[in-house]
Amino acid sequence: MWPVVAHAASLACALVLFSQCGGSDGPATPTPVPPPSAEPVLVGAGDIAVCPGGNQVATALLLDRIAGTVFTAGDNLNDGSPTFQSYLECYGPSWGRHLARTRPAPGNHDYDYPGPSTYFSYFGAALGSDDLGFYSYDVAGWHVVSLNSLMSMRPGSAQYQWLEDDLAANSASCTVAYFHHPLFSSAQNGPNPAVRDLWRVLYDRGVEVVLNGHDHVYERFAPQDPDGRADPARGIRQFTVGTGGAPLYAFGAARANSEVRASVHGVLKLMLQATGYSWDFVSIAGQSFRDSGSGSCH
Repeated sequence: MWPVVAHAASLACALVLFSQCGGSDGPATPTPVPPPSAEPVLVGAGDIAVCPGGNQVATALLLDRIAGTVFTAGDNLNDGSPTFQSYLECYGPSWGRHLARTRPAPGNHDYDYPGPSTYFSYFGAALGSDDLGFYSYDVAGWHVVSLNSLMSMRPGSAQYQWLEDDLAANSASCTVAYFHHPLFSSAQNGPNPAVRDLWRVLYDRGVEVVLNGHDHVYERFAPQDPDGRADPARGIRQFTVGTGGAPLYAFGAARANSEVRASVHGVLKLMLQATGYSWDFVSIAGQSFRDSGSGSCH
């Protein structure tokens, strides 16, 4: 098992308010992570912290003004070898001040040498009761699933079977899933057919929304099936939100069903309603792009 360290709030305290948190007499005592925010909002992005030169401080300022549960869509640290110290010094002063309400997903850079142990250590119990990097929780009547696209996703794998079981037991009317690699993308790192098997499970179980990172852009797709066919009745709406602070990418040719594309930094605010959802992508200061809309649950 990956080592688990202090509760996220204690880490944030140590990072930002060290002089007010009991000094340096030893490590903080691990405590349970609090439940997700009761506010009916998911807010976040992927591809976040780069030091020097990232825009994670600017995107964290947006989080300061938006209540709710913070999701991350992987590559929380885009900074070479992901040591615990680099999490503290690069991610910590920006998005790290929201650790107590953050429910992350891992990305490929979180798995860079020397491996994902620092990711699991830094986020600790927020990752669920085991150390596999996929888990689920509920917010405002919605079921929320965080997956690990760095582990096997093929039928028969532990993650595939867990997802089938988790969604079969889910009684919520509306569900959202997030993970790092987007199945569909008009930018340089997509598409990613390796996630299609999990996408098919999500589609078959009526999931409404998928949130991804990996491509450092914002892109919104119309509801579609796992094979990329438009499906306004049962399709999943995918958002790529690799906009958390890492250097941005350009787009190639637009993929089928791609509705909106922008190379900007910002966060996606997903407002969870009883029978539907609305979204608002908010860009950082100095960038004027915004995208909003709404959809219904299946």
